[in-house]
Amino acid sequence: MSFVDKFVAEILTLQVALYHSRARLEAKTDSEALHDLRISVRRIRSLLRPMRSMSEVTALSNAAAEVGRMTTPARDLEVLIEELEERGFPALAQFRTAYLDSDYSRILKSPALKNLFIQLDEWPSTFRLAEINGGLKHVQPQIEKALTKQIDRLHAAVDDSESDRHELRILVKRTRYLTEAFPKLSPLSGKAASSLKALQSALGAWHDHYQWCQKASVESDLHPLEEVWQRCAATALEKAEAQLANLAKLLPKSSGKKMPPKVAAEKTAGDE
Repeated sequence: MSFVDKFVAEILTLQVALYHSRARLEAKTDSEALHDLRISVRRIRSLLRPMRSMSEVTALSNAAAEVGRMTTPARDLEVLIEELEERGFPALAQFRTAYLDSDYSRILKSPALKNLFIQLDEWPSTFRLAEINGGLKHVQPQIEKALTKQIDRLHAAVDDSESDRHELRILVKRTRYLTEAFPKLSPLSGKAASSLKALQSALGAWHDHYQWCQKASVESDLHPLEEVWQRCAATALEKAEAQLANLAKLLPKSSGKKMPPKVAAEKTAGDE
């Protein structure tokens, strides 16, 4: 099977997974349906990211980004509700569950989700036509270049102790997801990939608690949790700094190009 064949097959597999997640969300069979839907969307975006400037993938890439952006608040609310339940605040969790049900309905009826499935149906023939016309000859080098670029940015972030940790979190996510999408093309070793995952987990925990502290400052019923969330955020950030130091030892050599660590300027919808 050619590289393009495998690429198309992977997108089609994710399309099936999306249909399954949507059906679960409609039937309310479990609490992981939205999360799994977002994972499939994220993987589609990761696969397309190195080629996002190609006209043949722009529409699908934009459609996936829009669904990622649209579903982020609902997923954030899911995670907050889980936290409140675990902390022993069921009333606060139940109060927010009503809003979550409304979010689910809005997502399922959204033009954005409908458009994503339309674009997924149309994309394979468009991509195959590009292959026939010779437009995909350099796809694999493009992907390898994108991976190298992300690793160079990681080097820059590691070397800059003052780099913004919010931007670092997005950079780590992008690098990890791109590596998972194209493991055979990534220069990251297995240990480096595991370290990257651990760093993302620590930064994710820090970001969640940071966001909850922000909410607690404006939502009075969350105020009793603000202090413990602040402590958890500080602990998670310390763990992330240790993981970052470990990752620095495992990264492959930089290409030598100076890459700015900042990603805010090119942040796209749904990266959060």
